[in-house]
Amino acid sequence: MTDVLDSAVDDGLRAVFADARVRAGQYGAHYAALWESLEQQSAGGKRIRPQLVNAAYFGLGGTDRSLVTRVAISFELLHTAFLIHDDVIDRDTVRRGAPNIAAQFAGRARDHGAGDRVSATWGETAAVLAGDLALSRAHREIATLAVDDDRRAALLDILDRAVFVSAAGELADVVHAGIPETPRVDRVLATLEQKTAVYSFECPLAAGAVLAGADGATVDALARFGRLVGVAFQIADDILGVFGDPAVTGKSAASDLREGKQTALTAHAATTDAWPAISARLGDPELDDGAAHLMRVALRECGALDAARRLADEHVTLARLELDAAHLPEALRAELGELAQHAAERAR
Repeated sequence: MTDVLDSAVDDGLRAVFADARVRAGQYGAHYAALWESLEQQSAGGKRIRPQLVNAAYFGLGGTDRSLVTRVAISFELLHTAFLIHDDVIDRDTVRRGAPNIAAQFAGRARDHGAGDRVSATWGETAAVLAGDLALSRAHREIATLAVDDDRRAALLDILDRAVFVSAAGELADVVHAGIPETPRVDRVLATLEQKTAVYSFECPLAAGAVLAGADGATVDALARFGRLVGVAFQIADDILGVFGDPAVTGKSAASDLREGKQTALTAHAATTDAWPAISARLGDPELDDGAAHLMRVALRECGALDAARRLADEHVTLARLELDAAHLPEALRAELGELAQHAAERAR
């Protein structure tokens, strides 16, 4: 069933981008190329958000596959938009092991004879516009759904919350990484919830439940579960960002350290005697792979890795308690329970 649903989302996305490329061609080759790059950026993901929309919808008795696919596509486009904008903010040029939109368009500019400054402007501009286009299309998918007005309004409210809260988390992430302050676990967890857990887990589950006609108590229970498991998932993601294999994650294992990203790892390290040495190099844009390796050793030896894993496990336990307390069909409860377990285990 999952393969069928994933195929429906992929087919739907291909139709969206095929239509957009035809329309874009009327405005020049560069604009058509931007949509091609946007399609490439949306490919290759795990489709977690569509899977959550589908799980809640079908698990709560929904039956209209074409309708739920539109909502699933909306959340995948939202995710694509956030990834693109996140790369601009972080000045990253690689996504999923390949050049991202900014890098592609910087290269396109150089192919047309532009210098480094103009090429960088091409890349940043293309990436910002591509993210905006994906975000706009995400809203359009829900705004044009063939559902009653109240349900459409509720779904748009969920999508609005996803964007609104995620923007707050993204800003907090940049602010805390850019000023000299000691990371705290409570602040790190709040940022993880805002930046990722709400839009990636809470809102897709809530949207699927609303689309299925679930009552408010069920929607709220799934939202609480989503926030908790989303935080666990992101803690694991931050662990992989430092200790993961770049060949598997598609991301440098030094970039988060160079950026000075505040995570559960650094929040624990800040409470130990290892912090002065770690903080001296954290956020250093010149950090090389050798120095990054020494920082990983220090984070492991001071207990930061084990502490972060325990924190992820605690959030999984809390998420499971939400499932146990909610009145959910057993099949849906089991499916979400497996998701919760995977959220923490992926960093081991």
